[in-house]
Amino acid sequence: MIEISPGDRRALRAAAHHLNPVVSIAANGLTPSVQAEIERSLQAHELIKIKVHGIERTERELLLAQVCNALEAAPVQHIGTILVVWRKRRETEGADEARTAKAMPTRRPAKEKSARAFVAAARRAALIQTAADKKRKQVRRPRSTGAKSPVRGD
Repeated sequence: MIEISPGDRRALRAAAHHLNPVVSIAANGLTPSVQAEIERSLQAHELIKIKVHGIERTERELLLAQVCNALEAAPVQHIGTILVVWRKRRETEGADEARTAKAMPTRRPAKEKSARAFVAAARRAALIQTAADKKRKQVRRPRSTGAKSPVRGD
């Protein structure tokens, strides 16, 4: 179990306030599949909430300690049926190299992208201006020159 300072714990509680629970633990307790899901969630998010269903308070405290010991995480908060757990994201070997190799060919330089966006915006503006000029230049046709309708009340 990782120990964190009270100041860090306070900041993590504030950061976790708006989060929704990503893992639920029911009457079966901490099964290997639930533990694996918590592991994946911690790796993805670092700070997670766990919802516990149908377990008494003392058992929830033991469950929080068990989760933190098993996954080398830090308990942040236990409030009602919600457990908040934090662990720094683990870096896996080779994953960074694969991630950068995968991302490099598909990414374009920012200047190229912004230049294309600028040209597209200029083209749209020119088309809009042309349409507005065309509309202004149209001569309004006079209404039909038929007989005028009688005015009532004369």
